[in-house]
Amino acid sequence: MIGPKPIQKEQGDRVRGGPAGKLSPCARPTGSGNRRRGWRFLVLACLAGIAGPAAASDPPLSSPETPTYGIEWQLPPIGVSGLPITPRLRATGLSPGEVSLVEIRITASPLPSGPILASQQILLEGEQPVSLEPLAAAPRGTLYFHATSSHGVASNTTLRVLPGFLTILPPLFAIAMALAFRQVVIALFAGTWLGAFFLYDFNPFSALLRCVDHFAMKALTDPDKVSICLFTLLLGGMIGVISRSGGIQGIVAALSRLATNRRRGQIATWAMGILVFFDDYSNTLIVGPTMRPITDRLGISREKLAYIVDTTAASIASIALVSSWIGFEVSLIGDGLAGAGIERDPYGTFLNTIPYCFYPWMALVLCFLVGFLGRDFGSMYRAERRAREGKVLGPTATPLSDFDTAAFKPVPDRPHRWFNAVVPVFALISYIFFGLWSSGRAALVDRGDPAGLGTAWEILTSGGGIQDLGTIFGAADSFQVLLQASLIGGILALLLAFTQGILSISEGFQAWTNGIKAMLPAFVVLALAWSIGLVCEELQTADYLVSLLSDTLSPAWLPTLIFLGAACVSFATGTSWGTMAILLPIAIPLAHQMTLTAGLTPGMASGILFGSIASVLSGAVFGDHCSPISDTTILSSMASSSDLIDHVRTQLPYALLGAGVAVLAGTIPVGFGMSPWIGLFLGSGVLFATIRLLGRPVED
Repeated sequence: MIGPKPIQKEQGDRVRGGPAGKLSPCARPTGSGNRRRGWRFLVLACLAGIAGPAAASDPPLSSPETPTYGIEWQLPPIGVSGLPITPRLRATGLSPGEVSLVEIRITASPLPSGPILASQQILLEGEQPVSLEPLAAAPRGTLYFHATSSHGVASNTTLRVLPGFLTILPPLFAIAMALAFRQVVIALFAGTWLGAFFLYDFNPFSALLRCVDHFAMKALTDPDKVSICLFTLLLGGMIGVISRSGGIQGIVAALSRLATNRRRGQIATWAMGILVFFDDYSNTLIVGPTMRPITDRLGISREKLAYIVDTTAASIASIALVSSWIGFEVSLIGDGLAGAGIERDPYGTFLNTIPYCFYPWMALVLCFLVGFLGRDFGSMYRAERRAREGKVLGPTATPLSDFDTAAFKPVPDRPHRWFNAVVPVFALISYIFFGLWSSGRAALVDRGDPAGLGTAWEILTSGGGIQDLGTIFGAADSFQVLLQASLIGGILALLLAFTQGILSISEGFQAWTNGIKAMLPAFVVLALAWSIGLVCEELQTADYLVSLLSDTLSPAWLPTLIFLGAACVSFATGTSWGTMAILLPIAIPLAHQMTLTAGLTPGMASGILFGSIASVLSGAVFGDHCSPISDTTILSSMASSSDLIDHVRTQLPYALLGAGVAVLAGTIPVGFGMSPWIGLFLGSGVLFATIRLLGRPVED
């Protein structure tokens, strides 16, 4: 990995005029003729200044350039004490087939003859970088890298090594500021700045500039992140149109006979979250805006709506047989199994881990019980009592999106028809589902995988069955499909409003624009959350946390330890997918090796392996639910028009309760041989009893 380039200082300063005390010719007030001569002089001088350096820098035409041999170091931005460092070296200017013998020394002093930390010899050929033997545990301070080649060329560079605890300070600082001062944008920017301050030589001004030109720029040029932003903005435009055309009010009127009380309203929202199982982003951005008017009418707080939306989205997508998560999870499991030398089918292994994913199951059960029993506790209880008085938002709340302004109210004296909202949303959901299907099949056919051949019925009735179907959805380009679906949904909403005469063309596009504007605050928060995620990546925050939690214990405790480790990494970095990518390649070989060393029976060893894999998935979702810098947490607040910090504060006790039950009734007993199905049944009973004992009925 090549580190960020240092700031290049400009050589020289611009000259404003002539010598001190004198006026340049163009500035003398001696009449228009002198002024014209002065301007000519200035233009000629500028042309001479532009042409002069260029002419001086041009090489002679008679001497063609010849490649110059050199050595380039490729190092990470910084090192972290206690973590391995793998330097890379690249030769330039070598002829085809020519090699160079290079002697490497890594010292703790500027002199190559100083105390040697590591040394080796390598052969460089062509332009291909070569990885050196990793430096197992870097000490604090500055490391000096010396390379001397057989061509007589030397290359030296340095690397700063930070204390490990500094790597976790930026995300923790951002989270603490957000919770304490309720200023999310300032908190995220401050966390990004603090990380850049550590990365760029503790220079506060350079850190400020890098927040924008490096981290924010890098976050907003990533194709996947850009797709999420465009999907969010386009969906906001669709919501703006269906709100202005009266579609949302039509849904509220149509469902008023079904969702007649708070219990039915919460269960309906939970059920809708389960039905949109195939993608967490789609789930969040469809369920929240659709159910918000209904929950507002029923006196359900925005915090409760955001909790239901956030809890169901990632939980169901992570354990569904078919979803946009499956391909990513199965590919990581396959890599981990190959690295451990285990001959197992990756998708079959994933299916075996589903009963062991205790936190997603407990989160879904708890969310249902809270709505069904009508009981809450903690800050959520206070929010629900406030909502019963007609205040769905807190007195200091700042929603990430606002669809309650006059710009989104229906046009007066126009009909409120429910299908003006249902048709675009149904079209969007249908397109996403079938788009994932067709995109995945096309991707599999392109790479020659037979799983993509045949109709859906033929695939389901074939030997592969659900496994092949999951492979197809996992291979799809979900971001492309989401973009296409949001565009089609918005166009359909506009056409429905135009053809019925509810909105004119100008009114329709104004409503669409207003919907996009309503999403802009969340867009800013997302960009900053991704920026601090990049800071954590360059600071190696996740690797440091893994190193802290990697002490070996009894195999029976491994699933619990991995769950806690995944939760810490996900909470600090705000990404569940990144957590899985980091930990699954480590957890699978570790579980396999520990069970072999302990001499466990095949049944016990399989339980530890499945439990360890599931603990990575579960811990990643749990940390994602708790973290205010998580993209799904931000999107849930935005989709529900809730305050982000209020959402985190009210959801955190419920997430902690679900995680505690998942550990006590799930990962610990299963590590000692209990069936996961017993753990799921036992955990559900514990949650029911806890809500009955601790929860208070909001209706009273």
